[in-house]
Amino acid sequence: MCTVRCAVFCNEALERESMRLREVYLNCERYERSANRRDQRNGFYFRDFQTVFGCLRLKIARSRNRSFLPAVVGLIQRRSAEVTLLVREAFLRGVSTRQVGRVITSLQLGPLSAQTVSHLSRHLDSLVAAFHQSRIADEWAYLFLDGVSLRVRRPAGRQRVHMLVAYGVRRDGSRQLLAFLRSQGESQAAWEGLLQDLYRRGLTGEQLQLIVTDGCPGLAAAIQTVYPRVLHQRCWVHKMRNTLERVRRHDHPLVKSMAQAIYLADDHGAASRAFCIFQRRWLAIYPAMVRKLEQHLPNLLSFFHFPEHLWKKLRTTNVIERCFVEVRRRTRPMVCFVNEASVERIIFAIFHRFNEQWQNRTLRLFTQAA
Repeated sequence: MCTVRCAVFCNEALERESMRLREVYLNCERYERSANRRDQRNGFYFRDFQTVFGCLRLKIARSRNRSFLPAVVGLIQRRSAEVTLLVREAFLRGVSTRQVGRVITSLQLGPLSAQTVSHLSRHLDSLVAAFHQSRIADEWAYLFLDGVSLRVRRPAGRQRVHMLVAYGVRRDGSRQLLAFLRSQGESQAAWEGLLQDLYRRGLTGEQLQLIVTDGCPGLAAAIQTVYPRVLHQRCWVHKMRNTLERVRRHDHPLVKSMAQAIYLADDHGAASRAFCIFQRRWLAIYPAMVRKLEQHLPNLLSFFHFPEHLWKKLRTTNVIERCFVEVRRRTRPMVCFVNEASVERIIFAIFHRFNEQWQNRTLRLFTQAA
């Protein structure tokens, strides 16, 4: 109550000061005809100040040629640092720009448009730059790599921009989204850019045991360039999808069950024997599909070199795909980004929230293996 009374008192005092400044400037009384009159009164306008105590609205006098804002008011920020921090933290927690404005309004801190929230979120650019330059300790045992595409407005129309993402897991099951890189596609050069950035920031790969990917050819080539000594595992979910695309629909159930028998085998030898059975059954009918599977088989069976606890986690990129579900959920209402900087802010906000949530949470299967 005392705070409200203080705010009302300050508001009235500043309004009186504004009117006094106008009277001094005009050099004549109201309705007075005078040759010394400098200007004509032109009513008032309102100026809002958003504070933690609510929205304060000041009534500022003005003439036809100028306004009379008290000097002390000019030194006050229109939006207090606490409100700005609240907007930024809400944005980092995954609240959309429109929803942030509604939250601020519901707290009676004054109206806040989506454009204003977007403008305030530009303060995140320094955090994004710091994230890209931060050091990475060479303590990660497993690296999951994948990409997600988003739509961005361009002068020539809407185009897709890819975000290449690196997700790391330590031996004890602790995890973190390590890096992301904006690119025009998933070429070898683009993936080499991300991997070289990881290497430059400290992930030299001395402790790295396995890199799991979706099977992108450019990514596989980039791994051989930057981390040639690390085992490479191709995702079985992506491989199964690609395999079934080459098969007639009525053969899907049998092809799928026989392919699953390969990665569900008890060990590497049993998996190789399961592939031989698969090969004998389908080589004559789908030779291209079988040869492709045979070509990729060494990288598809890399997970057998690790403890059995980890096989389910290491044979797919599901752990990083779950992060992309949140990315798509968050970005779907936005339809299309205005520019690439806004894409990076959103991706950073989502990843920052994930990394905070994971500080005290580990992947149970990796913990058991450790």
